[in-house]
Amino acid sequence: MLKSAISILRAPLVERVCCQSTLTHQQISILPIVTRLFHLTSYSLKDDKRNQIRSMPRRDEGTHGEIGVEIENSPSKSEIFPDENLPNRLFNGIPFKEIPIINVKCSKNNTLISLTDHEGVVQLYHTCGAEGFTGARRATNVAAQATAISLSTKALEKGFQTVRVRVRGLGPGRMASLKGLQMGGMDIISVTDNTRVTWTPLRPRKARRV
Repeated sequence: MLKSAISILRAPLVERVCCQSTLTHQQISILPIVTRLFHLTSYSLKDDKRNQIRSMPRRDEGTHGEIGVEIENSPSKSEIFPDENLPNRLFNGIPFKEIPIINVKCSKNNTLISLTDHEGVVQLYHTCGAEGFTGARRATNVAAQATAISLSTKALEKGFQTVRVRVRGLGPGRMASLKGLQMGGMDIISVTDNTRVTWTPLRPRKARRV
């Protein structure tokens, strides 16, 4: 298409030069030379738009689920794995077997956090819905973090600071709830993943007949 457009424009230019062949060399050099540039802007506009979208910061209004949350004060390599003396080891003057437990249940629609003593008696209980988040915002990392901060504040008022954490489920508030507990002032000794794994999965739905 570009070649055909150039060939169409070349014909009048050649005729003009033939008609002006009687002019002298000086007169020809004085004549203005008009040139036209052809640009294809469709591809460049697409590239510019793609680069602009890539350079824009990702917008997170608390509806994109979990985004990697870093946990501070990670223990050294020698303290990661338990040994046979762990139940009687002291943490802030408390044996490990008597440290209160925070249970975090992360479902796809909500995050439930409860604080129990070492015997399993529930002392505190809080959820994203009780924190004031409604609808799809209950399943976000922002809601889980705010819920964990609120529960840790109430736990500190009752005298609980050194705790263990058990996480269950694969919801978006797994790491955000741990970060919220740390931000609230809790001293986390250990984190255990207690997510249930089934060996007999559910029977798949039959194929849809069209």
